[in-house]
Amino acid sequence: MTESPPSSPADATQDAGQKAPWDGRVAWRGRVQLRTLVALRWIALAGQAVTLAVVGPVLGFSVPYGWCLGLIAAGAWVNLLVSLAAASPRPAKDWEAAVQLTFDILQLSALLFFTGGVVNPFSVLLIAPATLAASILRPRYALALGLLAVASTVVMSIWHWPLPWKHGQVFELPLLYNVGLGVATVCGILLTAGYAGRAAMEAARMELALNYTQMVLAREQRLSALGGLAAAAAHELGTPLATISIVAREMAREAPEGPARDDAQLLISQAERCREILRRLTEEPETGDIVHARMSLLQLVNEVIEPHLDSGVRVEAVVTGSKGARAPEIRRLPEVLHAMTSLVENATDFAVSEVLVTARFDEQSLSVEVRDDGPGFSPEVMAKLGQPYVTSRPGGESSRSGHVGMGLGFFIAKTLLERTGARFEFSNGRPRGAVIVIRWPRARIEAPAAE
Repeated sequence: MTESPPSSPADATQDAGQKAPWDGRVAWRGRVQLRTLVALRWIALAGQAVTLAVVGPVLGFSVPYGWCLGLIAAGAWVNLLVSLAAASPRPAKDWEAAVQLTFDILQLSALLFFTGGVVNPFSVLLIAPATLAASILRPRYALALGLLAVASTVVMSIWHWPLPWKHGQVFELPLLYNVGLGVATVCGILLTAGYAGRAAMEAARMELALNYTQMVLAREQRLSALGGLAAAAAHELGTPLATISIVAREMAREAPEGPARDDAQLLISQAERCREILRRLTEEPETGDIVHARMSLLQLVNEVIEPHLDSGVRVEAVVTGSKGARAPEIRRLPEVLHAMTSLVENATDFAVSEVLVTARFDEQSLSVEVRDDGPGFSPEVMAKLGQPYVTSRPGGESSRSGHVGMGLGFFIAKTLLERTGARFEFSNGRPRGAVIVIRWPRARIEAPAAE
């Protein structure tokens, strides 16, 4: 088994009451507006009409005007109907976009068939709808439209009307050359659409991963704000509780022996209990307080390892500094706490017996190293660290943390920490184990001096 990036962000989605949308596929729905397809078709039809006007009347070529004008008119009629149907802006459904692009391919192919087939210089325009399909549609739709464009090209390389030429002249090329033009056009369709489809899929995967990152960061910020709410509640409730306590004491002093005095004593004891609870709440860190908004490196590593002390492996934290360097106090940042906790969680899942978290500082920088004695990163995982959906984490039943690997944990942790100015280094330790080092310039994370 090889070590993988952590996957703890699954908890964030579950805590938020949401089901993780990633199931190994990219969500393609709503990638383009229906109006966009309509606008693109109007541009294509206008270009076809202008070309027909220039080639015929201006250059004097013999053009089958009946077929060509009929196909352009059919495209305009269809586009007008679609425009009326899409009066309000909305994303096109997959099947709607597929139908629109299918019509574009067929209309353009028919127009090329009557004007020379692949010999027509404008035959390269068949690449456009196939590439657009690869960019906005699910792979099965994109593949079907790409095959349709390829089939149209193959047919037009063998059967087509002559290329329009000057009156009384016929422009003909050998069949072998026509086939060569068809092969070149097919290669252009496949390569361009393939590149566009791959880039679109990677962009969609990255967008989904970044959405997870924002979800995790928002959750951590809400949790961090709870301390401030608790302190505010304690402050506001202190006065009414003091009033209740005073009134209860007066009642207890004036009440005769019996149930009334017992009730008053109960009120006094419960009021004192409430005040004790509120006192403890005010001792918790809160983000709006200049004192509680800062923490030492030792506090940081202790908070990071605390959730994993009962994970089944020994988890230790160490803080060291260079000689003469002043120990820094750092800002309490929810993204740092979440990301570091996630990295330690991953280490405990793969460690054999020990995880060591070491914080080091000098006058210019500070760093945190997470080291375990597990099998380390495999070469395959090492080459892709930092990218989303890279994982070899064991399933939830066999991992110590009980999390199922989605390959987002390391990506989210890296993204959150880089927002604070951190730099990452990861390697395999000797003789074994994985080592992750996060390093900050002190100015980026150190808390301002307290007044």
